[in-house]
Amino acid sequence: MNSELYLSDLESKPESLATLAGSLRAADPFEGLPGDVDRVLFLGMGSSRYAAGVAALRLRAAGVNAHAEYASAAASFPPAEGTLVIPISATGSSRETLDATERYAGGPAYLAAITNRPGSPLTEAADLVIDMGAGEERGGVACRTFQHTLALLLALESRLTGRDRDLPALVGRAAEATADLLDRRDEWLPLALELLDGPHGVYTIAPAERLSSAEQSALMFREGPRRPADACESGDWSHVDVYLTKTLDYRALLFPGSRYDAQAMDWVRERESTVITVGAEVKDATAAIRYTHDDDPDVALLTETLVAELVAAYWWSAR
Repeated sequence: MNSELYLSDLESKPESLATLAGSLRAADPFEGLPGDVDRVLFLGMGSSRYAAGVAALRLRAAGVNAHAEYASAAASFPPAEGTLVIPISATGSSRETLDATERYAGGPAYLAAITNRPGSPLTEAADLVIDMGAGEERGGVACRTFQHTLALLLALESRLTGRDRDLPALVGRAAEATADLLDRRDEWLPLALELLDGPHGVYTIAPAERLSSAEQSALMFREGPRRPADACESGDWSHVDVYLTKTLDYRALLFPGSRYDAQAMDWVRERESTVITVGAEVKDATAAIRYTHDDDPDVALLTETLVAELVAAYWWSAR
C-alpha cells in the first residue's frame, strides 16, 4: 500500500469513469444472463459486500428476490435452478469469496463473477465474467473498483428489472461530479481535514439506500491513515450511535437523504457535535461540501465517498 499512489488512483477516477461510460454505451455487460432468474445472491467481502448490500436493497424494492451475503458465512441459499449467484472480488482472489463460490460451481445455479482481473481464480468456475474495467489500483486500496462495482450493479438492476435508463449518461455525470470535487479540493478539503481531526476517530452516517457510502468511507479512514472509524445507517443512528455524542468528541460525515436526518441532527445540536454534510445543506451541520449533480441520489451513490477518500489520502501522507 502506498499513499501517493492511492492519491493518484483517486485523481484518475474521472477518466476511468468516462471509459466505463463508453463501455456501457457499447454493450450491456450482463447481456449473457439467463432469462429465468428467480433469486439473486451476491457474495463478497469488504467494499464488494458494501456495494452488493445496496444493490440487493434496490432489487428488492423493484420486486426482485435479492440478498447480499458475507462470503465468509458458513452457508447461504442452496444451489438451485433459477438462482443467479454473483461473487464480487476486485482481485478475483479473495479467499472467502472463492470458498463461497465453490458451493455453486458446476450448477444448477448460474455464476456471474464481477472482478477487475479477468483470468483470476474467481473466473474459473464462472458462467459469465464481468470486467470492472477500473484499471490497476497501484495504491493497493479499492477505490475505483468500488465505484465501478456500484455502476455495474446499476447495470444489473436495469437488466433484471427492465428499467429504462441512460446508465452511460449517469456514469458520465458521476465523472463530472468526481472531477468537480477533485478540481475544487483546495476550497473544501482543508476545512474537512481540520474538522474531522478529533481524538476519538471519525463516524460516517448514510441512509440505507446509500449505506455503502458510509461503510466505504469508514473503511478508507481505517485502511490508509489507520484512524478509528465506524459507519451507521441514518435512522439506526438514534438507536445505536447517539450515545457516543454524550461522551466523545464526536465528529462525523453525514451523507444526507434520509427522512431521519433531522432526528439525528437534534442530538447533534444539543450535544454540540461536529458534523460535515456531503451533497446537501442540513440544519445545524458544522459545514457542507457540495458538488456538481449532487441533487441526483444515483450520482451521489457513485461519487460521495471521494470526500472521505481524499481526507484519508492526505492524513495517510502526513503519517
